[in-house]
Amino acid sequence: MNANEAIARQLAEADTFKNVFARMHAATRRNAQVERSARQARLDALAALVHDNAERFVTAISADFGHRSAHETRLLELFPSLESIRHTRSHFGAWMKPQRKSASIIIPQPLGVVGIIVPWNYPLFLAVAPLAAAIAAGNRVMIKMSEFTPRTGELLAELVARYFTEDDVAVVLGDATVGADFARLPFDHLLFTGSTKVGHDIMRMAADNLTPVTLELGGKSPAIVGLDYPMAKAAERIMVGKLLNAGQTCIAPDYVLVPAGQEQAFIEAARAVVAKCFPAMATTPDYTAIVNDRHYQRLQGYVTDAQARGAKIEPLSTAKADDTRRKLPPLALLNVDDTMRVMQDEIFGPLLPVLPYKDLDAAIAYVNQHPRPLALYYFGNGGGDRDRVLNETVAGGVTINDTILHIAQEELPFGGVGPSGMGHYHGIEGFKTFTKQKAVFYQSRLNGMSLFNPPYGALFERLTKFLIR
Repeated sequence: MNANEAIARQLAEADTFKNVFARMHAATRRNAQVERSARQARLDALAALVHDNAERFVTAISADFGHRSAHETRLLELFPSLESIRHTRSHFGAWMKPQRKSASIIIPQPLGVVGIIVPWNYPLFLAVAPLAAAIAAGNRVMIKMSEFTPRTGELLAELVARYFTEDDVAVVLGDATVGADFARLPFDHLLFTGSTKVGHDIMRMAADNLTPVTLELGGKSPAIVGLDYPMAKAAERIMVGKLLNAGQTCIAPDYVLVPAGQEQAFIEAARAVVAKCFPAMATTPDYTAIVNDRHYQRLQGYVTDAQARGAKIEPLSTAKADDTRRKLPPLALLNVDDTMRVMQDEIFGPLLPVLPYKDLDAAIAYVNQHPRPLALYYFGNGGGDRDRVLNETVAGGVTINDTILHIAQEELPFGGVGPSGMGHYHGIEGFKTFTKQKAVFYQSRLNGMSLFNPPYGALFERLTKFLIR
């Protein structure tokens, strides 16, 4: 396909998805409410789509990455997708019910048409989880898949067309230009998962239509190892969380704060974890590749920049980097500072800066001097220190004495704060995000409001004095 043909195809695709949006939008204005049975049927269809095509997703995602561990796809994409749908199916009926408040009522209503922009790192789960919430809330949904995972996008588009009508759920494919056109549509709500940088752009595009947005971004999520916590145990939980998807996870530990003098102990413990989990890292199918050449070179650039500025690079595996297959063994970095790119950008890969701290005050101060993170991890047995970290830092979510797992709790809201995002979803929070909680007040047949009508006089003065006594 030459350049002119590619442009023509993009324009045609843009016209097509804009027409789909127009039909969805018109349908939501004709009929604002969606019955529970229709929502149930759509959730059932979504569950069947994921369950019945599980291995096709495993294959497609691996092909998009160059290699993605099949076990990780099943654990990190298929299982949480199905669990999110199960939880939503079990509870959305109760979430739909009006809430009665003395003389008032709150009626949950669908917003209308919801847009979801999906990143490349977890292309199934980060499409399905918000889709389940939006469907449960009674919305029609358009999903823009990442151009970096084209096979997964094409598969999801094929399956959505089979399991749903186009006016209920539709998938949009295409590059960043298509993504920008998508973000500019006047959605009733837009959810974007991706980088903080692109989040700025999405918010600007949505602002033209006053479209409310939920931004699930990233940032530098710290792990703090307390003085009283076994280093080997902390290293195990940190490295396992860090190396899921080769570090290409928005809530992966981005750097580790350890008690001063314990840096080398952490590195030795981390090496033991890597050797145990990936005894043949160069050939194991359990270790995922970096998604594309651009991101592989970005990570290599972080290492080069840090080394040039005085960082010490500590390999955590005996395996060598494989440029052809984009397999990057994990590296720890010592003597890092904020002048280095690796300490400025979200790493999104298997590089782990290790920083010493003098005392807990210093660790908390370091976290608070930087943009608020999407996740924070604290390892410690003492309740006092744990509570100080929880109370004196602000983060999107926290796991204590482990990593990652707070994202898997459907009863907990998931979302960032400030540069790491805005808004929440998962469980009932997703339902609320995609619902208008319409407030309704019922005036009693017998009421005294006429006593407050103008012209105002002595009775009005007595009544208002009573009210504001």
